[in-house]
Amino acid sequence: MFQYFLFYKPYQVLTQFSAEGEKKTLADYFKNIPKDIYPVGRLDYDSEGLLLLTNDKKLTQQLLEPRFKHYRTYWMQVEGLIDELALQKLEQGVTINVDGKLYQTLPAQAKILTSEPLLPGRNPPIRFRKNIPTTWCSLTLQEGKNRQVRKMTAAVGFPTLRLVRYSIGAVTIDGMESGSIREVDQEIISSLLYSKNS
Repeated sequence: MFQYFLFYKPYQVLTQFSAEGEKKTLADYFKNIPKDIYPVGRLDYDSEGLLLLTNDKKLTQQLLEPRFKHYRTYWMQVEGLIDELALQKLEQGVTINVDGKLYQTLPAQAKILTSEPLLPGRNPPIRFRKNIPTTWCSLTLQEGKNRQVRKMTAAVGFPTLRLVRYSIGAVTIDGMESGSIREVDQEIISSLLYSKNS
C-alpha cells in the first residue's frame, strides 16, 4: 500500500533519516514511520518548505527524472531591491556551476511578490542589516539542480537570504506550519504532476 506524506521542512534540518553529528534530520519529525518511506528529492539544510515522502517508486521516478518536467515554485528573500532586468535574466536562463561544469538554466518564471508572504518565523531569523533592503520574489522552475535557486539569484547580483519551496505542481504549503506533516491520498498526489506553471 502506497503512502504519501507532505512535510514542511524547517530551516536547518537535513533531508535524510540517518544521523549526521548534532544536526536535526527527518527522524526528529517522523516517528514510527515505515522503513520504505523516503523523501523524493531534497531540500538543502538551509532551505525550508514543501517536501514529499513516499514509498511509491514510480511517482518518485516521475518527479526526479528530468524528462518528466513538472513545476515547483520557490519564494525567496533576496538582498537588495531586485529589478526587472534581473527578473528577465532569471526567466531567460542564467549560467551557473553544476558539479564543476557550466550549465544554462531552463526558462523559468520570476516575479516580485507585492508583499512579504505569510510564513512561519525562521529560527534563527535572517541577519537583519538596516542599511540594505531586501525583496521577496517567486521563481518557478521545471528542473532542480543542486542549490539552483541560490546560484541563479547570485548570478544576477541578488544573493538569496531565505529560501522556501512553496509548491510542487499544484500542491502547496498553504495551511501548514513549519515542521508539520500531512498524510495525503493518491488524488492529491496526482496534482504534483500537473504541468501547472501559473
